[in-house]
Amino acid sequence: MNEQESRPSGSNLRETNSKQGRLFIISAPSGGGKTTLSKALVDRFNDILYSVSYTTRPPRKGERDGVDYYFIQKKDFEKRIESGHWAEWAEVHGNYYGTSSGFLDKGLASGRDILLDIDVQGTLQILENYPDSVTIFIMPPSLETLRKRLEMRRTESRGTIKRRLLTAEKEMAQKGLYRYVIVNDQLSVSIEKLIAIIEKYHYKEKMIS
Repeated sequence: MNEQESRPSGSNLRETNSKQGRLFIISAPSGGGKTTLSKALVDRFNDILYSVSYTTRPPRKGERDGVDYYFIQKKDFEKRIESGHWAEWAEVHGNYYGTSSGFLDKGLASGRDILLDIDVQGTLQILENYPDSVTIFIMPPSLETLRKRLEMRRTESRGTIKRRLLTAEKEMAQKGLYRYVIVNDQLSVSIEKLIAIIEKYHYKEKMIS
């Protein structure tokens, strides 16, 4: 587990005051395990809000609307882009993904910490307005391991997997943007490391407040 000391800067940065909650951001390449790890955190910290992302892609088998994602139509998503609804959004492999700014602002203002499961593009957008966010990048042991994980899903074509691996390589090259990096080789160990990071901030701030 590595910690990066550098922080982004910009004219629109907004500092988190002591009464506000904090954002925890988890990013990983597709198939890197961020969804499983995020669910483990939600189970462990029942007072942390989980930000359910919106997407225009079709649900995968077993996914539930409002739990895994909010599944909406492309036209609806694009209208919300125009109205400034999204705290961050991106188009990935032909589908839109986004986070509601209203949900974040309401939760933080109430003093609740919030967990986001978003990609590198989204993280960069979030950090423009929430610079105190705790950012964590989940690395696969190797691209070959990631390829095998994607193939085991049996939900995507070879072409789609190839595109995801190319995207993964670019995302992994940007891991230095994150405060923490965890190599997800053994799931149980990765969960322990992730919980330790959250506890470092979550319980400390609750004690101060």
